[in-house]
Amino acid sequence: MERVIFHCDLNSFFASVELLDYPELRHLPVAVCGDPASRHGIILAKNEPAKKFGVKTAETIWQAKKKCPELVLLASHHDLYREYSKKVNAIYEQYTDLVEPFGIDESWLDVTGTVHLFGGDPRAMADRIRNHVRSELGLTLSVGVSFNKIFAKLGSDYKKPDATTVIRPEDIQTMVWPLPVTDLLFVGRAAARELERYGVTTIGQLAAFDRQALGLLLGRQGYVLHDYANGLEHSPVQPAGTYTPPKSVGNGLTFPHNLAGEEQVRSGVTLLADCVAQRLRRHALKCTGIQVSVRSPEFHDLSRQRKLSSPTFVTPELADAAMDLIRANWNLSAPIRAITITAILLIPAEQAGGQMDLFSQDSFSRLQERREQLGHAMDDIRSRFGEHAIGPASQLSGHSPERSQTIPPPKFHQEA
Repeated sequence: MERVIFHCDLNSFFASVELLDYPELRHLPVAVCGDPASRHGIILAKNEPAKKFGVKTAETIWQAKKKCPELVLLASHHDLYREYSKKVNAIYEQYTDLVEPFGIDESWLDVTGTVHLFGGDPRAMADRIRNHVRSELGLTLSVGVSFNKIFAKLGSDYKKPDATTVIRPEDIQTMVWPLPVTDLLFVGRAAARELERYGVTTIGQLAAFDRQALGLLLGRQGYVLHDYANGLEHSPVQPAGTYTPPKSVGNGLTFPHNLAGEEQVRSGVTLLADCVAQRLRRHALKCTGIQVSVRSPEFHDLSRQRKLSSPTFVTPELADAAMDLIRANWNLSAPIRAITITAILLIPAEQAGGQMDLFSQDSFSRLQERREQLGHAMDDIRSRFGEHAIGPASQLSGHSPERSQTIPPPKFHQEA
């Protein structure tokens, strides 16, 4: 039996939630930002009228105001967004128990086993869910309907706002393959640039590209993207709480230029620690140990690990621990080709309890709480606006995982 997968994407989510309290502003260009009083703040979200003026997320307020002088600015309320996200997913669960959140405003639904309970027509069922969310919460969403998660995601992006798009197997050549390759989930800027060098700019050209050659070009990601383009994605919709937590979380990076000296190494370590910290928070885990591997330009590897004084999932603490290991075991004036940071000895975040010095416990707790709040706030921005919307200021300019080769590719390392 062919699967029936929905991808539900709330339209202009942050702005739509804020406008529930200001219905008189809906016809005006509106943007949500962290600090409406600051010209140097950034745009977090915008409504449809603002989009027509070319207002973009992650640009500064003054840039947006230059495009649209009449732009109305509203402050952000992340707790409210999380509350509405839970409400929306609760509605989805009235139609199927297979609901997989993907960020704060998107979810996959597997309705294969329940579509017959709602008339048997997937498009009509999707429209019913859209009407349900609109009538109960006042929010609109776009729904993609297809036979796998990747094409369902393409469908929800295909027509916005407040629309249902169906992509059947017979629609692949006419609907999917003419689309830009960047519309395919997980095709980042670096992969797109590399593909363009070989004349691949559409999903159809990616599908027709030799699979083995694509694997040599992009590594394991090449095989995955080739399968995606050809409709060969079969991963299940996994409800929250059903996954197996990783036993370690690591990220490695081969830098475009060798690093040397405290400042450069610290910047590279901060970049990697931030990736690891973000993934730990995503899994609601903290690590009680850290492992660092360093590779020289001559491919000589050094690997060391240590336990931490208290469990953590914040960037500064991971970066500090990694730098301590590197300083103790590596000559910082010697060039470094690659670094890998791995969080080990993981425990659930809610069970974490640090053992700190009695006299510094209060100040340490306050500092750690502020760092954890900052980490969660950054996660909220990234989940809505992309991985590169925000990051530590100490990262190396021009050095991002997407722009560099990775060892291994940025992902969770699950170890037995």
